[in-house]
This record gives sequence, C-alpha cells and structure tokens, in this order.
Amino acid sequence: MAMNIERDLHMATGDGQTSYTRNSRIQEKAFFQIKPILEKATREVYTALLPRTMIVADLGCSSGPNTLCFISEASEGVKGTRKTHQDKGDIYITKTTSPTLAKLFQQQFQRDFALFLKLRYEELVFGGHIILTFIGRKHEDVLRGESNHHLYGLLAQSLQSLVDEGLLKKEKLDSFYLPVYSPSIGEVVAIVEQSGMFNMNHVKLFETDWDPYDDSESDVVHDSVSSGVNVARCIRAVMEPLIASHFGETILDRLFKEYAHRVAKHLEKEKTKHAVIVLSMKKIYSGSSGKYGGSRLNQGRPSTDDEFKTK
Repeated sequence: MAMNIERDLHMATGDGQTSYTRNSRIQEKAFFQIKPILEKATREVYTALLPRTMIVADLGCSSGPNTLCFISEASEGVKGTRKTHQDKGDIYITKTTSPTLAKLFQQQFQRDFALFLKLRYEELVFGGHIILTFIGRKHEDVLRGESNHHLYGLLAQSLQSLVDEGLLKKEKLDSFYLPVYSPSIGEVVAIVEQSGMFNMNHVKLFETDWDPYDDSESDVVHDSVSSGVNVARCIRAVMEPLIASHFGETILDRLFKEYAHRVAKHLEKEKTKHAVIVLSMKKIYSGSSGKYGGSRLNQGRPSTDDEFKTK
C-alpha cells in the first residue's frame, strides 16, 4: 500500500495508554529547554514591532499537549529505491547503510527543509521570529552510529523477529523505510544560510534521555525494564499509524512488546540519549525589491551553547 501522508504521518490519537497525549513527555522536557529562548524572541518581536495584536502559532504534529516535533516526508526517490543486499533489514540509516541510500535521505531532507523555510517565510511578518525544535544528531557523519541508529535499529530487529516467527512476510520488511531524517547542526545551518530568508539568533543542541521519565543525572539506568516500556510507548505513539498502515494493526502489541524487551537489554549496557536541535530565527526584511535579502547570520554567527560540536 502506498504511503498516504494524512493517513500515515500523524501521532497515535486518543488518550489511551499508547496515545501521543499520554506519551509526549520528551516534548514537554524540550519545551522547558527552549522556554527562555521563546520568551526572549517574544520580547524582541514586541519591542521591535509594537503590535496591537501578537499571533503565536504552534506548528506541531499532533493534538497532544506539546507538539514540538518535525519529521521529513519520505521521498519518492527513497520509497522507489530497491534495498541492496547491504541495506536488507535496515529501516533507517545505520553505519552499514549504503552511501547511495544515505545520500537520498540527505537530499530529501534538504529539499523538505528548504521548502519548510520558504513557506514559513511567506507566513511571517517582517521581524517575526520562528523557533524550531527537532531530533538531530551530534556528528556530521550521517553513517556514524549514535542514538537514532540504535533506537530504530532495535525496532528493525524487532520487526525481523516477527519475520522469523512467520508473523510478517520478509518482503514487507524489505520494502519499509522510516520517513525520518535526523540532521546535524551543520546541515541545518547550511540550509538556512543558503535560503537567505532568516537571521539565525540561536542554535543549540541538547541531549535528553531515551526514557522521558528518567530525570536522574546518573549514567546508569536503574530499572531497564521500566525504561524499555517507556521508550517503546513513546515510539509507538509516534510510529503506530505508519507501521499499522504498512504491516497491519494485528502485529502492534507483539511488536512493541518485543521492542520494549530489546530496548531494555540495550539500556542495561548503555544509557542513551536523544540529540535535540533548537533553532531560533528572525525573518529578514527584503526591502523594496521583494527579494530575499539581508545578512544571513545575526552578528556574523548565531549564538550557541554547543558551538558546532559536530566533528
């Protein structure tokens, strides 16, 4: 069945145990990270424009309480690419992914994000600000193994286990990709600079535990079983409609039980964190030409707490 964006790319609805509403604490924690940035941007807009009315839009992906997520639409090129022997079993970019396939994901993100910026530019008043928060990666090398490689690699292993048990057809798994790309700060900055539409005021990368309910500073997961369940519920809340559309709803409980078990085993060995990128930008004034213009970076460089720690 072909992917349908409206049908497949949304969060799990309702308010049940596996819903996005009940499993969006990672987004809640991200909001508290960006709250000072949001407050600063609001003050700057009000001071500069002195508007009679201010409009704030939350461009989220669900009806949940936070809606601070962005994922890229799967490209026709990626969906139409046959997996090589090297890529068999992969549903996301890993260190074993072929360079050709990884490049397709990168190019699709570049197109998607450039279009996203263009549309937001058209919506904002001059001097308006936009703050983006999304899952990224710490390193420039897209094939370098890190958080998302493990997170989605464990999901791929869980799907493969259902194939081994005869619950899924191998062909179904081989034709499945996650329509997700986690960029580096360098990639994001390059696309914004190339667009010439925004000044970047702030760029930051912070990390948050896979388990959104683990608020400890320890490097050890004290209850890996509970953390595995928590992580599985969070991923299910985001991925359930997409997985159900491709594989059918009957596998969901079995799949995410297996996934929770595999995540728990992973966390016994390593406490793993998401890398989250925060980007604050201001729309550039175009002048009388009506073209995109002005300096691309505020004061030459964006401020950042992790100044391009991407090597």
